Amino acid sequence: MKKILYSLVLLLSLGSCQKFEELEKNPNLPIQVPADLVLKDILMDMYEGTWNKDARYNQYYTINYNYYGNNEYDWTTSDLRYTTLKNVLKMEEEAKKNLSTDKNAYAALGKFFRAYFWFWMTQRVGDVPLKDALQGEANITPRYDTQKDIYLQVLTWLDEANTDLASLQAAGQATLPLKGDIYLNNSLSSWQKVVNAFKLRVLINLSKRTDDADLKVKTRFAEVVANPTKFPLFTGNVDNLQFVYNAVYNKYPVNPDNFGNDATRQEMSATHVELLKRYQDPRLFVTAEPAEAQLKKGVKATDFAAFVAPSPALSLDVMSTGANNGEYSFINRNRYYKGYTPEPTVILGYSEQSFNIAEAINLGWATGDAADYYQKGILANMDFFGIKNGTNTVVFEIRNAGVATSQSFTISFDPTAYLGQSLVKYAGNTTEDASRF
Repeated sequence: MKKILYSLVLLLSLGSCQKFEELEKNPNLPIQVPADLVLKDILMDMYEGTWNKDARYNQYYTINYNYYGNNEYDWTTSDLRYTTLKNVLKMEEEAKKNLSTDKNAYAALGKFFRAYFWFWMTQRVGDVPLKDALQGEANITPRYDTQKDIYLQVLTWLDEANTDLASLQAAGQATLPLKGDIYLNNSLSSWQKVVNAFKLRVLINLSKRTDDADLKVKTRFAEVVANPTKFPLFTGNVDNLQFVYNAVYNKYPVNPDNFGNDATRQEMSATHVELLKRYQDPRLFVTAEPAEAQLKKGVKATDFAAFVAPSPALSLDVMSTGANNGEYSFINRNRYYKGYTPEPTVILGYSEQSFNIAEAINLGWATGDAADYYQKGILANMDFFGIKNGTNTVVFEIRNAGVATSQSFTISFDPTAYLGQSLVKYAGNTTEDASRF
């Protein structure tokens, strides 16, 4: 018996000599992950979805049934992106280890991701830790950086990313290829355009800080617009940074699977519908469908008067009753509920870039034709929704005697006439936008 106890004590004492870090290792889990797999996770974090609460906060559509949500402005906090930024560090570490150099595409994109996600955070909460962040146990109480310092660092990273991507292309990308890119097919030239288009977004958001000698907002913006060789930009929707859906793994959020739950429990918002009616905008026919009650009155399906939507301020019981009575325009059920890939979600696009340049020219930051960029932005978004010059086919789900059928209608779109409307026509204004911060 004594021998058994002695042996047990000996085994326990030997086991106690092992470090906890060794014991906690799981031999069934990988200890290294290729940089391209980490990249995919980072890219997924850039995607924020569509037809969600953010869209309701912006009064694009409404919900009339409380079980599935509401139209309240109920945000109290914001997500942060430090976990994603930790992955950026890991991606760079693995890329350097495998490629034997820190001058590679993953490192160049890492600078862009830093700029993108820190900009994302400071836009929402202001001052956040940056210089002292991501140090783990070495610094568990990182100092907060001012929003100005964050912007300055963001702009520095963007310039460095642009320079690095240009150098990698000049050296020949084939020797150090990028893999795992779900957005732009591993194209460094496409990513360079994204970097510079994003820089314009950052700068236009600083329009109330043009007097700051450190930020140099006007100079930086003008430099990008005036030198497309050094700072290539988007040339059309083909360059958009966008999340493309598929019918198997990444289905569009509004799809046939949730038709029974959502199709009549959410409708467009009056803010969206009335604005498009005011501008006689054909995008209304693509995103929404005519209200059943209006059709019963004899209003044509392609008449703007056929589209009606509730104010987001209505109580849900009133809104639900109206929806059940066919008083409102639902989300275009043929476009969004008949398949899984109606349209991609644009993260950064040519339309936005065009509007940013138009605004900058209007404010005197750069030279060029502001009206031309403004019109390009509008027409590019029309094209995104499939609206072309001439005759266009739109499809609505029309209900007769309780039976719903998909019916096709034609509408005409004349870009010149649309852009020439007094409410749409470009009108310059040199007043700084007081809404920016």
